[in-house]
Amino acid sequence: MSDLPIESLGNKTPLMAAYKPNIDRLTAMGRCGMYSTVPPDMPPGSEIANMAVLGYNVREVFQGRGVLEAASMGVILNDTDLAMRCNLICIENEKIKNHSAGHISNEEAAQLIEFLNRELSDETVKFYPGVSYRHLLVVSNGLNNIQCTPPHDVIGTPFRDVLVKSKGPDGGMTDMLNNLILKSQELLKNHPINLDRISRGKDPANSIWPWSPGNKPRMKTLQELYGISGAMISAVDLLYGIGIYAGMKIVKVEGATGLYNTNYEGKARAAVEALKDCDLVYLHIEASDEAGHEGNAELKTKTIEYLDSRVVKYIMEETARMDEPVAIALLPDHPTPCALKTHTHDAVPFVIFHPGMTPDNVTGYNEETCKKGIFGHIQGDEFIKLLLRC
Repeated sequence: MSDLPIESLGNKTPLMAAYKPNIDRLTAMGRCGMYSTVPPDMPPGSEIANMAVLGYNVREVFQGRGVLEAASMGVILNDTDLAMRCNLICIENEKIKNHSAGHISNEEAAQLIEFLNRELSDETVKFYPGVSYRHLLVVSNGLNNIQCTPPHDVIGTPFRDVLVKSKGPDGGMTDMLNNLILKSQELLKNHPINLDRISRGKDPANSIWPWSPGNKPRMKTLQELYGISGAMISAVDLLYGIGIYAGMKIVKVEGATGLYNTNYEGKARAAVEALKDCDLVYLHIEASDEAGHEGNAELKTKTIEYLDSRVVKYIMEETARMDEPVAIALLPDHPTPCALKTHTHDAVPFVIFHPGMTPDNVTGYNEETCKKGIFGHIQGDEFIKLLLRC
């Protein structure tokens, strides 16, 4: 939800423009700062950012999104398997129109992935259906010596300019993956689901796009790192994969979509309920990120207001009634500026509240005010240590 000033919002960011009295009240009760969640020489993806927020040394444990999403989907990987995220995307006039095939439904996407498995999978390659446009491709004995481009980073780019590239000897991986992309386009262009989507004015899912390859990571659990139990609540397989490797309880909420129409109330109730059994509850809400990828500043502002009125308000009220004191932290995992429609490395504002703490002088939550917070500018595992008072 962090952003840059936007002309249509009066040169304010969505955080500055949004009406968010509960988030601002939490800020006035807590202490603030700015947090660089992603090292400058690593890609600013959700996988790296969220692992950092949980306190992991991302240089040591990061192995790509695919392996994390495989864990969340129950796909057991061998040590020699190469797993990667496989988007269903929309290509128009040889250019990448969007990274999500117009936010294709789970049901439509599952049928397309099943179709691709019948046509393209073999003893080496297999597709696994995920949520909406987010799927999994696993290559047995695949060499991870390739460079893949996240599709959300190159909207409007000719797709042939950003196909998979080799970084050295790769055992034919580059050619195989690029051939899969081109074959998928031939297979998908006249599929009944896509013809139906086009007839309804929707973007077709007319290509796959593999990216973020990696092998199975070796991560310590939160119990091993900090002596705490945890729960993960999200609508995104990636976050559940992180939660599984971190030894967290996985909580799925009906109606959680990852978009502006997600079940905010259900996720807030699930977070409060999970606190009865777990020391740390990680509640991830994707809506503002997707609005940023769409470049929709008004929608992004609305998602922040939904977060405020439908999640933060409830959690603050319910935790205040609990017998034990509950700390609350709020932050984005990374910025997704509407003007850029992709993630950046910029530091994000954060607030941490512990009952009984002396607050700093910051009374409103946004990208500028939090720079004045007492915590200053932090990085790495400093955030989780401040939250847990390690």
